[in-house]
Amino acid sequence: MTPLKERLDGLPPARLQGMRRGVEKESLRVLPGGALAVTPHPAALGSALTHPHVTTDYSESQLELITGVHADVEACERELTEIHQFVYHAIGEELMWVGSMPCGLPADENIPIGSYGSSNVGRAKSVYRMGLGHRYGRRMQTISGIHYNWSLPGVGNDEYFALIRNFRRHSFLLLFLFGASPAVCPSFVAGRDHELQALSASTLYMPHATSLRMGRLGYQSDAQSRLAVSYNSLESYGGSLHEALTRPHPAYERIGVRNLGGEYNQLATTLLQIENEFYGTIRPKRVIRAGERPLHALRERGVEYVEVRCMDLDPFVPVGITADTMRVLDVFLLHCLLSDSPPDSPEEIAQIARNQQRTAARGREPGLLLERGTGEVALTEWAAELLSQCGPIAEALDAASGSGAMHATALQHCMATLAEPDRLSSARALDVISRDFGKSYTRFIRAQSAATRQTLLQAPYPADLQARFATMAEQSLAEQRRIEAADTMPFEVYRQKYLAPERLVPAKRA
Repeated sequence: MTPLKERLDGLPPARLQGMRRGVEKESLRVLPGGALAVTPHPAALGSALTHPHVTTDYSESQLELITGVHADVEACERELTEIHQFVYHAIGEELMWVGSMPCGLPADENIPIGSYGSSNVGRAKSVYRMGLGHRYGRRMQTISGIHYNWSLPGVGNDEYFALIRNFRRHSFLLLFLFGASPAVCPSFVAGRDHELQALSASTLYMPHATSLRMGRLGYQSDAQSRLAVSYNSLESYGGSLHEALTRPHPAYERIGVRNLGGEYNQLATTLLQIENEFYGTIRPKRVIRAGERPLHALRERGVEYVEVRCMDLDPFVPVGITADTMRVLDVFLLHCLLSDSPPDSPEEIAQIARNQQRTAARGREPGLLLERGTGEVALTEWAAELLSQCGPIAEALDAASGSGAMHATALQHCMATLAEPDRLSSARALDVISRDFGKSYTRFIRAQSAATRQTLLQAPYPADLQARFATMAEQSLAEQRRIEAADTMPFEVYRQKYLAPERLVPAKRA
């Protein structure tokens, strides 16, 4: 019996039933013609600072929709749909862009950064985003995706970090299966070097790409690429981030915290302004207390859940992700948890990065090889091994949930795409763009976005649901006003206190 099978057999159904998940989904607001909506966050949606389900990500034009924590994927999908309905009933003729890569973009300085009011916490959020713009450019921040938050009861720090190491080794599988961003509008790369090919005058692409969002054009940072974060323990991870959050970085020192006019350029001159700036396919997370630093929360109370960050929006699905995709993620994450997970090394970290880039740019290329250990293996061969190992896990989840063979069926659909990669969303998108939309990425996504709007507006939207969301919006605005009224500390004092290095470390034990 394999160690994975032994560990799986040792998981009682009650513990599997304790699995929890939630979704955070980003989408740009665009005008009916497909241009970015540069208007403020609609007041009907409530406060982006305090609303529990509707906020903004980087840009004032970029919605972020957040579900609660759910015991089953159907409830999670249902709540995500309801939040979409609330938004569409509140934003008039605007569309939510259903592609991960953005619509046609204005000049960088005309992309509005998120605004969160006059409180210190609200100002800090905006200054942080200003810093991201100075460091990486605002266009890069308009990429949208789905974050999948996942936990299992009884998992300790070491087990979560073992899961994370395996996830990083094997996340190429998710890019291959669920990547859906093989093309982009040329405005996204205006003035930048790139390796994209021209599909038409209005579209750039890579013929076998799965996820440009997760490739060299996506959330990448030359500065961060030199940050070899170890995932071997909470201590090593915390130490790596602590260094990046406290040591000044010369290029960012030249930007400065403030400009000559006294306006803020960024929160800090360190490699990372705050923890959220660290890019990665997965993060260890902990719910934080008011005013608490995320790294302090992790060090003080341990990992509570993981946040999967490599999922593209599926443009063929109204809310960007299906229940079956969530089921595959649940199975995959359990596989990462239960499989042997040796320590990582700087050499392996570099190898993982190369495999990610190769899969993102060329994942559907016939015969594509990935690095494994000291050799190479065909992506499809490695993927088939992983999916085969996931089979018993899917069966165990089906048995625990009593829902038939839903996990096993979702996994079988994934296995089928290894032999028929034309069924993948990345391949389907390129086919439809070329065949039906004059080789135009933006025409395709605009049409999908309009169809999604119509679908969601026509779906039943009970009065009690509408009233509940309206009340939440009003309460969030009132809460923002309360926070602003309670502020007495000058912002510069607040900034320095929040960023103080001692706030990153756990309290000393007696």
